[in-house]
Amino acid sequence: MRETVGEVIELLEVLWERGREDVSTAPVSASQLRVLYSLDHAEGMNLRTLGELLGSTPSAISRLCDRLQALGFLDRQPSAVSRRELELHLTPQGKKYLNDLRRRREENLEPTLMAMPPKERAALFEGLKAFREAVRKTAG
Repeated sequence: MRETVGEVIELLEVLWERGREDVSTAPVSASQLRVLYSLDHAEGMNLRTLGELLGSTPSAISRLCDRLQALGFLDRQPSAVSRRELELHLTPQGKKYLNDLRRRREENLEPTLMAMPPKERAALFEGLKAFREAVRKTAG
């Protein structure tokens, strides 16, 4: 089992790096991209909630958001629930960036996926969904 785990990890690392080389996320870092994805799925959360979700300190999350706001990808708005909190929202420019990145990644990966036999492609999809669920269960 340990050998299989090691092989899976190495394969994921190689594929991940290849994807990062082929489709740049510039001007956004990997950490900033996680913030954008999180806000895309749960628009309007506050810094504390985002920090808990990403397992990071409030000061680190605040710095990431500062950088994203400087890029024009994120906006902080007063909370409707509490005057002391701010809600985080993607700007239209931030949403466009994510849509463009997703499109470029899909265009880059589609030929490879289409080269796979349909049965194996379906198995990959099911395996990745199970992997995502296991990550959710074991992530704190």
